[in-house]
Amino acid sequence: MGSQPLAARSSCPALRGGDTARHHGTRTAPARRTRACHTRGDTVVAVRLPHRGWLFDLDGTVYLGEALIPGAAETLAALRADGRRVAFLSNKPLQTRADYAAKLTRLGVPAAAEDVINSSLVLARHLATLDPGAPVFAIGEPPLVAELRAHGFDVRPDHRVRWVVIAFDRTFDYAKLNTALQAVRQGARLIATNPDRTCPVEGGEIPDCAGMTAAVEAVTGTTVEVIVGKPSPIILEVALARLGVPAADSVIVGDRIETDIAAGKRLGLATVLVLTGVTRADDPRLAEIAPDLVLPSIRDLIR
Repeated sequence: MGSQPLAARSSCPALRGGDTARHHGTRTAPARRTRACHTRGDTVVAVRLPHRGWLFDLDGTVYLGEALIPGAAETLAALRADGRRVAFLSNKPLQTRADYAAKLTRLGVPAAAEDVINSSLVLARHLATLDPGAPVFAIGEPPLVAELRAHGFDVRPDHRVRWVVIAFDRTFDYAKLNTALQAVRQGARLIATNPDRTCPVEGGEIPDCAGMTAAVEAVTGTTVEVIVGKPSPIILEVALARLGVPAADSVIVGDRIETDIAAGKRLGLATVLVLTGVTRADDPRLAEIAPDLVLPSIRDLIR
Protein backbone atom coordinates (compact mmCIF):
# COMPACT_ATOMS: atom_id res chain seq x y z
CA MET A 1 0.00 0.00 0.00
CA GLY A 2 1.69 3.20 -1.10
CA SER A 3 1.03 6.78 -0.22
CA GLN A 4 -1.89 8.33 -2.02
CA PRO A 5 -1.03 11.14 -4.45
CA LEU A 6 -1.67 14.64 -3.21
CA ALA A 7 -4.43 15.99 -5.38
CA ALA A 8 -4.12 19.61 -4.38
CA ARG A 9 -2.19 21.81 -2.00
CA SER A 10 -3.23 25.11 -0.56
CA SER A 11 -1.17 27.78 1.10
CA CYS A 12 -0.64 26.90 4.72
CA PRO A 13 1.53 28.45 7.42
CA ALA A 14 4.54 26.42 8.45
CA LEU A 15 3.86 24.36 11.54
CA ARG A 16 6.01 23.69 14.54
CA GLY A 17 5.41 20.61 16.69
CA GLY A 18 4.83 22.63 19.85
CA ASP A 19 2.64 25.42 18.50
CA THR A 20 -0.72 24.16 19.71
CA ALA A 21 -0.44 20.71 21.24
CA ARG A 22 -0.75 20.17 24.98
CA HIS A 23 2.31 18.78 26.75
CA HIS A 24 1.45 18.49 30.42
CA GLY A 25 0.61 22.17 30.60
CA THR A 26 3.69 23.29 28.66
CA ARG A 27 4.59 23.80 25.02
CA THR A 28 6.53 21.06 23.28
CA ALA A 29 9.96 21.75 21.88
CA PRO A 30 9.65 23.14 18.34
CA ALA A 31 10.21 20.71 15.50
CA ARG A 32 11.64 21.90 12.22
CA ARG A 33 9.34 24.04 10.12
CA THR A 34 7.46 22.38 7.29
CA ARG A 35 4.40 22.75 5.16
CA ALA A 36 2.22 20.04 6.66
CA CYS A 37 -1.18 20.60 5.19
CA HIS A 38 -3.41 19.55 2.34
CA THR A 39 -6.96 20.08 1.26
CA ARG A 40 -9.87 17.78 2.00
CA GLY A 41 -12.72 19.12 -0.06
CA ASP A 42 -12.88 22.80 0.87
CA THR A 43 -11.19 22.25 4.24
CA VAL A 44 -7.49 22.71 4.91
CA VAL A 45 -6.15 19.78 6.91
CA ALA A 46 -2.90 20.31 8.84
CA VAL A 47 -0.78 17.60 10.43
CA ARG A 48 0.66 18.55 13.81
CA LEU A 49 4.14 17.11 13.25
CA PRO A 50 6.37 17.32 10.16
CA HIS A 51 7.95 13.85 10.24
CA ARG A 52 7.85 11.58 7.17
CA GLY A 53 7.59 8.23 8.96
CA TRP A 54 4.65 7.30 11.20
CA LEU A 55 4.30 4.17 13.33
CA PHE A 56 0.92 3.53 14.92
CA ASP A 57 0.14 1.14 17.72
CA LEU A 58 -3.17 -0.64 17.11
CA ASP A 59 -5.07 -1.64 20.28
CA GLY A 60 -6.06 1.48 22.18
CA THR A 61 -4.69 3.79 19.49
CA VAL A 62 -6.36 2.98 16.15
CA TYR A 63 -9.14 0.74 17.48
CA LEU A 64 -10.57 -0.84 20.61
CA GLY A 65 -11.70 -4.40 20.00
CA GLU A 66 -13.86 -4.26 16.89
CA ALA A 67 -14.52 -0.52 17.07
CA LEU A 68 -12.41 2.00 15.16
CA ILE A 69 -11.53 4.98 17.32
CA PRO A 70 -13.42 8.01 15.96
CA GLY A 71 -11.30 10.03 13.57
CA ALA A 72 -8.70 7.30 13.01
CA ALA A 73 -9.60 6.70 9.37
CA GLU A 74 -9.58 10.41 8.58
CA THR A 75 -6.24 10.99 10.31
CA LEU A 76 -4.50 8.11 8.56
CA ALA A 77 -5.94 9.12 5.20
CA ALA A 78 -4.69 12.68 5.74
CA LEU A 79 -1.18 11.48 6.54
CA ARG A 80 -1.06 9.30 3.45
CA ALA A 81 -2.47 12.05 1.27
CA ASP A 82 0.31 14.34 2.51
CA GLY A 83 2.94 11.82 1.42
CA ARG A 84 3.77 10.42 4.85
CA ARG A 85 4.89 6.81 5.26
CA VAL A 86 2.59 4.85 7.60
CA ALA A 87 2.99 1.44 9.24
CA PHE A 88 1.26 -0.32 12.11
CA LEU A 89 3.05 -1.79 15.08
CA SER A 90 1.57 -4.24 17.57
CA ASN A 91 2.92 -6.21 20.50
CA LYS A 92 -0.06 -8.54 20.26
CA PRO A 93 0.65 -11.96 18.66
CA LEU A 94 -2.95 -13.19 18.56
CA GLN A 95 -3.46 -12.71 14.82
CA THR A 96 -1.40 -12.96 11.67
CA ARG A 97 -0.28 -9.79 9.95
CA ALA A 98 -2.74 -10.56 7.16
CA ASP A 99 -5.51 -10.78 9.77
CA TYR A 100 -4.55 -7.39 11.20
CA ALA A 101 -4.46 -5.85 7.73
CA ALA A 102 -7.87 -7.33 6.90
CA LYS A 103 -9.30 -5.97 10.14
CA LEU A 104 -7.94 -2.49 9.50
CA THR A 105 -9.33 -2.53 5.97
CA ARG A 106 -12.71 -3.75 7.20
CA LEU A 107 -12.84 -0.94 9.76
CA GLY A 108 -12.07 1.68 7.13
CA VAL A 109 -8.26 1.92 7.15
CA PRO A 110 -6.88 0.24 4.00
CA ALA A 111 -3.78 -1.81 4.83
CA ALA A 112 -1.66 -4.63 3.46
CA ALA A 113 -0.02 -7.36 5.53
CA GLU A 114 3.38 -5.80 4.82
CA ASP A 115 2.25 -2.63 6.58
CA VAL A 116 1.84 -4.49 9.88
CA ILE A 117 4.75 -5.44 12.13
CA ASN A 118 3.80 -7.56 15.12
CA SER A 119 5.75 -9.31 17.86
CA SER A 120 5.29 -12.79 16.36
CA LEU A 121 7.11 -11.79 13.18
CA VAL A 122 9.87 -10.01 15.05
CA LEU A 123 10.39 -12.86 17.53
CA ALA A 124 10.63 -15.44 14.75
CA ARG A 125 13.12 -13.31 12.82
CA HIS A 126 15.22 -12.60 15.90
CA LEU A 127 15.27 -16.20 17.10
CA ALA A 128 16.34 -17.25 13.61
CA THR A 129 19.49 -15.16 14.11
CA LEU A 130 20.16 -16.84 17.48
CA ASP A 131 19.33 -20.49 16.81
CA PRO A 132 17.90 -21.13 13.33
CA GLY A 133 15.60 -24.13 13.00
CA ALA A 134 15.73 -24.93 16.72
CA PRO A 135 13.09 -27.12 18.40
CA VAL A 136 10.79 -24.87 20.45
CA PHE A 137 7.81 -25.13 22.76
CA ALA A 138 5.36 -22.28 22.27
CA ILE A 139 3.11 -20.79 24.91
CA GLY A 140 0.97 -19.00 22.37
CA GLU A 141 -1.93 -19.26 19.99
CA PRO A 142 -2.00 -20.67 16.41
CA PRO A 143 -0.85 -17.46 14.62
CA LEU A 144 2.37 -17.45 16.66
CA VAL A 145 2.95 -21.14 15.96
CA ALA A 146 2.37 -20.55 12.24
CA GLU A 147 4.90 -17.70 12.18
CA LEU A 148 7.51 -19.83 13.94
CA ARG A 149 6.99 -22.70 11.52
CA ALA A 150 7.12 -20.32 8.56
CA HIS A 151 10.58 -19.29 9.76
CA GLY A 152 11.76 -22.90 9.92
CA PHE A 153 11.36 -23.74 13.61
CA ASP A 154 10.39 -27.19 14.85
CA VAL A 155 7.44 -26.39 17.13
CA ARG A 156 6.91 -29.31 19.50
CA PRO A 157 4.18 -30.11 22.06
CA ASP A 158 6.63 -31.42 24.67
CA HIS A 159 9.64 -30.34 26.73
CA ARG A 160 12.38 -31.73 24.45
CA VAL A 161 13.26 -28.32 23.04
CA ARG A 162 15.99 -25.68 23.14
CA TRP A 163 13.68 -22.69 23.58
CA VAL A 164 10.41 -21.90 25.31
CA VAL A 165 8.64 -19.10 23.44
CA ILE A 166 6.25 -17.15 25.67
CA ALA A 167 3.46 -15.02 24.21
CA PHE A 168 0.02 -13.64 24.99
CA ASP A 169 -2.00 -16.87 25.23
CA ARG A 170 -5.69 -16.99 26.14
CA THR A 171 -5.42 -20.80 26.38
CA PHE A 172 -2.57 -20.73 28.91
CA ASP A 173 -3.02 -23.48 31.52
CA TYR A 174 -1.25 -25.73 34.02
CA ALA A 175 -0.19 -28.21 31.37
CA LYS A 176 1.64 -25.53 29.37
CA LEU A 177 3.25 -24.17 32.53
CA ASN A 178 4.46 -27.65 33.47
CA THR A 179 5.87 -28.29 29.99
CA ALA A 180 7.77 -25.00 30.20
CA LEU A 181 9.14 -26.01 33.61
CA GLN A 182 10.32 -29.40 32.37
CA ALA A 183 11.90 -27.82 29.29
CA VAL A 184 13.89 -25.34 31.38
CA ARG A 185 14.97 -28.15 33.70
CA GLN A 186 16.44 -29.81 30.60
CA GLY A 187 18.31 -26.65 29.61
CA ALA A 188 15.82 -24.75 27.44
CA ARG A 189 16.11 -20.95 27.25
CA LEU A 190 13.29 -18.41 27.46
CA ILE A 191 12.25 -15.75 24.94
CA ALA A 192 9.04 -13.69 24.91
CA THR A 193 7.03 -11.61 22.49
CA ASN A 194 6.07 -8.63 24.66
CA PRO A 195 6.08 -7.20 28.19
CA ASP A 196 2.48 -5.90 28.29
CA ARG A 197 0.63 -6.61 31.54
CA THR A 198 -2.80 -6.11 30.03
CA CYS A 199 -4.43 -5.62 26.64
CA PRO A 200 -7.08 -2.90 26.20
CA VAL A 201 -10.46 -4.08 24.93
CA GLU A 202 -13.89 -2.55 24.72
CA GLY A 203 -15.02 -2.04 28.30
CA GLY A 204 -11.68 -2.63 30.01
CA GLU A 205 -8.55 -4.79 29.89
CA ILE A 206 -7.59 -8.47 29.80
CA PRO A 207 -4.35 -10.19 30.95
CA ASP A 208 -1.49 -10.06 28.46
CA CYS A 209 1.89 -11.74 27.99
CA ALA A 210 3.42 -10.44 31.23
CA GLY A 211 1.13 -12.79 33.14
CA MET A 212 2.38 -15.85 31.27
CA THR A 213 5.99 -14.69 31.53
CA ALA A 214 5.71 -14.11 35.28
CA ALA A 215 4.27 -17.58 35.82
CA VAL A 216 7.04 -19.29 33.86
CA GLU A 217 9.78 -17.25 35.52
CA ALA A 218 8.29 -17.93 38.96
CA VAL A 219 8.20 -21.72 38.65
CA THR A 220 11.48 -22.10 36.76
CA GLY A 221 13.55 -19.52 38.63
CA THR A 222 14.83 -18.43 35.22
CA THR A 223 14.55 -15.00 33.63
CA VAL A 224 13.47 -14.46 30.04
CA GLU A 225 16.56 -13.62 27.99
CA VAL A 226 14.95 -11.48 25.30
CA ILE A 227 11.61 -9.70 24.96
CA VAL A 228 11.36 -8.52 21.36
CA GLY A 229 8.23 -6.33 21.52
CA LYS A 230 8.00 -2.68 22.47
CA PRO A 231 9.89 -1.06 24.15
CA SER A 232 12.68 -3.21 22.73
CA PRO A 233 14.61 -1.58 19.89
CA ILE A 234 14.39 -4.93 18.08
CA ILE A 235 10.79 -4.40 16.94
CA LEU A 236 11.30 -0.70 16.15
CA GLU A 237 14.28 -1.42 13.93
CA VAL A 238 12.15 -3.83 11.89
CA ALA A 239 9.39 -1.22 11.65
CA LEU A 240 11.73 1.58 10.61
CA ALA A 241 13.20 -0.65 7.92
CA ARG A 242 9.67 -1.16 6.61
CA LEU A 243 9.07 2.60 6.53
CA GLY A 244 12.41 3.33 4.90
CA VAL A 245 12.66 6.44 7.05
CA PRO A 246 15.32 7.13 9.73
CA ALA A 247 14.34 7.32 13.40
CA ALA A 248 15.03 11.06 13.57
CA ASP A 249 12.36 11.67 10.91
CA SER A 250 9.78 9.29 12.40
CA VAL A 251 6.99 9.35 14.99
CA ILE A 252 5.50 6.60 17.12
CA VAL A 253 1.90 7.04 18.26
CA GLY A 254 0.53 4.85 21.04
CA ASP A 255 -1.46 4.60 24.26
CA ARG A 256 1.15 3.08 26.59
CA ILE A 257 3.93 4.96 28.34
CA GLU A 258 5.98 1.87 29.19
CA THR A 259 5.96 0.37 25.69
CA ASP A 260 5.06 2.82 22.90
CA ILE A 261 6.56 5.98 24.36
CA ALA A 262 9.55 4.26 25.97
CA ALA A 263 10.36 2.55 22.66
CA GLY A 264 10.33 5.82 20.78
CA LYS A 265 12.51 7.54 23.36
CA ARG A 266 15.10 4.76 23.19
CA LEU A 267 15.63 5.13 19.44
CA GLY A 268 15.11 8.88 19.09
CA LEU A 269 11.67 8.96 17.45
CA ALA A 270 9.17 11.69 18.21
CA THR A 271 6.52 10.33 20.58
CA VAL A 272 2.78 10.92 20.74
CA LEU A 273 0.68 9.52 23.58
CA VAL A 274 -3.06 9.19 23.00
CA LEU A 275 -5.50 8.83 25.88
CA THR A 276 -7.90 6.36 24.25
CA GLY A 277 -6.23 3.25 25.67
CA VAL A 278 -4.76 2.38 29.05
CA THR A 279 -3.06 5.66 30.05
CA ARG A 280 -4.97 8.39 31.83
CA ALA A 281 -4.23 12.11 31.65
CA ASP A 282 -3.27 12.22 35.35
CA ASP A 283 -0.75 9.38 35.16
CA PRO A 284 2.23 10.49 37.31
CA ARG A 285 4.71 8.87 34.90
CA LEU A 286 3.97 11.51 32.28
CA ALA A 287 6.12 14.08 34.04
CA GLU A 288 9.09 11.72 34.01
CA ILE A 289 9.02 10.30 30.49
CA ALA A 290 7.54 13.41 28.79
CA PRO A 291 6.06 12.38 25.42
CA ASP A 292 6.48 15.03 22.75
CA LEU A 293 2.70 15.31 22.46
CA VAL A 294 -0.16 14.12 24.65
CA LEU A 295 -3.46 14.13 22.78
CA PRO A 296 -6.98 13.00 23.63
CA SER A 297 -7.15 10.83 20.51
CA ILE A 298 -5.59 9.95 17.18
CA ARG A 299 -8.08 12.33 15.58
CA ASP A 300 -6.25 15.26 17.19
CA LEU A 301 -3.13 14.66 15.09
CA ILE A 302 -4.78 16.66 12.33
CA ARG A 303 -6.65 19.94 12.48
